[in-house]
Parts: sequence; C-alpha cells; structure tokens
Amino acid sequence: MQLRAEEITERLSGEAESFAEGVEATITGIGAWVQDHAVEWSVGILAVAAIYFVLRILRGFLFGLLHRKKKSETTWQNILARVIRATKSLFLLLFAAAIVLPILVSLDEEQRQWMRWIFVIVIALQGAFWARVVITAFLERAASASSSHGDNSLDNALGLLNVFANVLVFAVAIVFIISNLGGDPTALIAGLGVGGIAIGLAAQSLFEDLFAGLSIILDKPFLRGDFIIFGDKMGTVQKVGLKSTRITTLQGQQLVVNNSKLLGYEINNYRRMAERRIVLRLGVTYDTPRDTLAAIPGGIRQIVEAQDRVRFDRCHLAGYGDYAILFELVFWVQDRDYAVYMDIQQDILLGVHALFERNKVTFAFPTQTLHIDSVPEGMKPGR
Repeated sequence: MQLRAEEITERLSGEAESFAEGVEATITGIGAWVQDHAVEWSVGILAVAAIYFVLRILRGFLFGLLHRKKKSETTWQNILARVIRATKSLFLLLFAAAIVLPILVSLDEEQRQWMRWIFVIVIALQGAFWARVVITAFLERAASASSSHGDNSLDNALGLLNVFANVLVFAVAIVFIISNLGGDPTALIAGLGVGGIAIGLAAQSLFEDLFAGLSIILDKPFLRGDFIIFGDKMGTVQKVGLKSTRITTLQGQQLVVNNSKLLGYEINNYRRMAERRIVLRLGVTYDTPRDTLAAIPGGIRQIVEAQDRVRFDRCHLAGYGDYAILFELVFWVQDRDYAVYMDIQQDILLGVHALFERNKVTFAFPTQTLHIDSVPEGMKPGR
C-alpha cells in the first residue's frame, strides 16, 4: 500500500514538472516572439488605429455632407447618407487592419488565413446591413408613393415586408459566409427548408391570412375607402391589415374579416366604377289617357337631364302589367359615391312625382276589380 502511494506521488510530481516546463517554454516563446516582432506590431497597431479614426471621421463628414433633414428620407441623397451611416465601426477597424497589417507586419500563412476568415465574416454582415438600408428605403419610397394616391395598404404592410427583407438578406449573408469558409451550405438550406415546412404546417391558417394580405396589398382588388360587396355583406374598407381587413358596414358596426376568407368571395368594388347605371320601373293606372302616356317619356327625360352629373339613356313605355302600364327609365350617375347616387335618384323621383301631379297621372298599385253579372230571373234564390 505504501509502495502504491509512492508511485502516485512520483507520477503527480512528474506531471507537475512537465506542466511547469511547458508553461515556461510557452512564456519563453511569447517573450521571444514579442522581442522579435514588438516594433513592427507596434507600428502596425498604431497605423491601424490612425486609419480607423480617419475612416470614422470621414464617415461622419460624408453623412453630414449628404444628409438633408428638410428632404424626405427616401431621396437618393439621403439613402446614400443612410448607407454611409450604416457602416459599422467594426468593419472600419477590420478594413484598416486588412490594409495595413499585411504590409507592415510579417504574418505566417495561418495568421493570414485567420484574417481572411474574419474579414469574410465582417464584410458579409456589413453588406447585409447596407442591403437592408437600401431595401428598407425603397419599400418606404413605394409606400409613400402609394399613400400619396390614397392607398395606405403598402404602408400598413411595411413592417412585415421589412422583416421578410431582413430575413432574406441575412440568410444570403450566412450562406455566403459558410460557403467562403469552406463549409457546405446545402445542409443548412435543407435544414431550414424542413424547419420552414414544419412551421408552415403548424401555423397554416396564419400564413394563409398573411399571404392573402400581401396579395391584397400587391394586387389591390380594393383600397382603403372602397365600398365593396362580398357574399351577403357590404361596407366601406377602413383598413387592410396583414391578417384581417376591417370594414364598416352600412349599419355602422365594424366587420373584421380574415384576408384568406375575404379573397374566397367574388368582390364587387363600387369605387372602381366610373359611372353607375340606374334602372327604374314606373307604373301608372290603365285609365291614363293615351296622349298623356305619350308625353310621359319626354317629361321624364327633361327631369333627368336637368340633374348634374347624370347622363340620360332612355325612357320608354315598356309593357302592360297586371295592374299598371309600365315605363322603364335608364340613366347613368357619373359619380361612384353611393350618397351622391341616392341624392340624385331622390331628386329624379320627386321630379317624376311633380310631373304626374301636374298632368293628373295616378301611380298604379296592386288592385283587383270584381265584376258581378246579373242573375237570370228564374235562378234567383227562393224560387
């Protein structure tokens, strides 16, 4: 037992001596390396620091020179200024090191390889930041242009579009980094594809509504302020969201409809009408004189043509009904607003009523006439 303890003690002592010799050799090697390369590395680090501070000053100067606060952030000049501002300080530092160190410092192949890898990572990420700024600026520019024409749908979706753009840009940057570091990006892409399928199946309804919202935003079957009819419902579009659309009905309540469900209907959009065609049928009683009947179409035409924003089409005696002589009036209201259409139709109907009063024409309504023949003398009751 005592012999076993002595063996363990000797082994531990030997390992301690080996570790101490290794540490001493490492320190000696570092000291020798510092002694041999201290001057050139000092000069290199000072040069890197100097160029780095110059680049930072140049970045601030160019941004201040190009940026215009009184102009839109989506002008070309301000977009370029935003790109300059998005240049990260770490990129400037590594850019300065990549320029200076290979010239002033003696680097072995392993050190050069490490520098190349680090620079690839940083330049890829910096490129992603630049691309993100440019894409965001173009999306903001497109949203601003749409808003100026009364379409706020793209502005509503700007947040989601920015998220999609950022994911795409940084995914490309990661694939670029893996590819340039000697890795195989296909495995990562396949993994992301499988993960995307799993997420898509788990949140299928959510993604259906999101993509339906993007479809509404890009295809524009209707815009904010449009009066639409879908299924048995109708109303004015108040907001096109990413998951749902909010519609104010004629009764005044707000109707929230999932985008995917809304696109499943045939949508009648009344805002897209340049004109609204109106067909009215009027009935007068059968005891109206023939000359009066012949004058009715001309009188109604004068009433219609006296209205603003109305184009007369025709007015004819259209047929004989069960209890009325029927006239058919067709005209076009040259305004898509529903309230304007109702006001014009009201004025025309009141004018027709006044015309009929002046000419003593009676509007027909459902009536029945009972004819009773006389009973022969021999068939009277009680005989």
